[in-house]
Amino acid sequence: MKIARDFDLPVLLHIRRAQDAVLKLLRRWRVRGGIAHAFNGSRQQAEQFIELGFKLGFGGTLTFSRATRIRELATSLPLECIVLETDAPDIPPSWLDRRRNAPAEVATIGAVVAELRGLSPVALAAATSANARAVLPGLPAIVG
Repeated sequence: MKIARDFDLPVLLHIRRAQDAVLKLLRRWRVRGGIAHAFNGSRQQAEQFIELGFKLGFGGTLTFSRATRIRELATSLPLECIVLETDAPDIPPSWLDRRRNAPAEVATIGAVVAELRGLSPVALAAATSANARAVLPGLPAIVG
């Protein structure tokens, strides 16, 4: 966190059952933002991460119909606050049936989010890609 703050770098955080502890640290260190990867917290926690300049990463978990809280967050939070991810090789989407996850699954995960949000997959991909590039400006734009 100190390095990120000192060099004005974003941080990428994988937070599992530690949202409140990490939020406390983020308030203390005041980094410029980043991505809360594999987000699985509450709405209140989501809003706090967003206030601190973070995008929230959603992936395979939301492809399960029983993941109602995460699906609701992925559909109701402002589109400019979310990014897509796979967490490969972990957290496989529902259609992999516990098999090893891969980055190639992100397009299908995006299609699920697009359907939930009532958007076209192309529109969702454009928005979430722009969100990722806002956090990580060195990411190339993918065409095609």
